[in-house]
Amino acid sequence: MKLVRTSASILVVLLFCGFGIPKGVHKKVVKEVEKTFEVVDFSMSPITVSDELNAELPSKISGENFYRIVDQTSLLGYVFVDQAPSKTAKFDYLVVFDHNLTVVNSKVLVYREEYGGEIGSKRWLKQFLGKTGGDRVNHETNIDAISGATISVRSMTKSMDNLLQTVGILQEKGQL
Repeated sequence: MKLVRTSASILVVLLFCGFGIPKGVHKKVVKEVEKTFEVVDFSMSPITVSDELNAELPSKISGENFYRIVDQTSLLGYVFVDQAPSKTAKFDYLVVFDHNLTVVNSKVLVYREEYGGEIGSKRWLKQFLGKTGGDRVNHETNIDAISGATISVRSMTKSMDNLLQTVGILQEKGQL
């Protein structure tokens, strides 16, 4: 069993390295996928879209940031990994969707600023759970503010809203 787990983890790590997720982030992504779906034996295949469709999408799909997660028998869900701007740097985050494209996990993987890291708290991020491509999120109406993290809150909320819109469009176009 340990050999299977190790082999699966190595395979996923190699897949991530081959698709361009930063080295410091890929292990965290694998860990979050394993934890979210309670699996160790899974594979991730990149989702690609045409240039024409990508031009319509609020969040660009590069073939290196959006993946289908499958185990040996079925589709488990999807994972999206990207960066969003903070005050002077960018932070890495991921969003995990179930097979119905409902957000089941979101996490700030690497935050590079001295202030604003509170957006990585589970309490704040749980506001995105249960959202789908038909939902909109906005820092002024339905997402809580965090004192001292205004720029990061706005950035993460805008990134999530763009991603939800993107998922909605991809569903409408039969791409997911």
